[in-house]
Parts: sequence; structure tokens; C-alpha cells
Amino acid sequence: MGKHEPHFTPRLLPAHRAAFYVGVSESKLRQLGIPRRILDGKRLYDLYDLDAFIATLPIEGESAETEAVNTCAGKFGRAR
Repeated sequence: MGKHEPHFTPRLLPAHRAAFYVGVSESKLRQLGIPRRILDGKRLYDLYDLDAFIATLPIEGESAETEAVNTCAGKFGRAR
């Protein structure tokens, strides 16, 4: 880390850093429809929006039917 680089992840990221954060290319990031914030003419991605998008992605091996089973109540057969 350079002398003047922050020791934390900034909340607003340019496309190349946001793409790296999500794990996709910049062109793929732009296709995902994640909103961008505008600050002084720069179009930046908000970490909260990136995290919200990531949270909506399906989990491998899970479907809508198995979702209820993958809760504590579902595993032990108790209704919520």
C-alpha cells in the first residue's frame, strides 16, 4: 500500500475497482444494471449497492423449495 493510499475501502468506487470487488469485468459490471452515483462528474459505484446486488445472487445448490429447509426452523421441522 502506498504512502497516500487509504487504509480502508472507500465507499464509492470507480468501475475498475467495483468490477474487481464483484469479481467481474468492467464491461460485465456495466451490463448488470447496478446504479451509479455521480460526484463531480465521476460515475461511481456505491459499496452498499454492490453488496445488495451480490446478496440477490442465487446460492449454488439452493432453490426456492430448499430455501425454507436451509433455515434453523426448517432444519428442525419447526414453523416460524
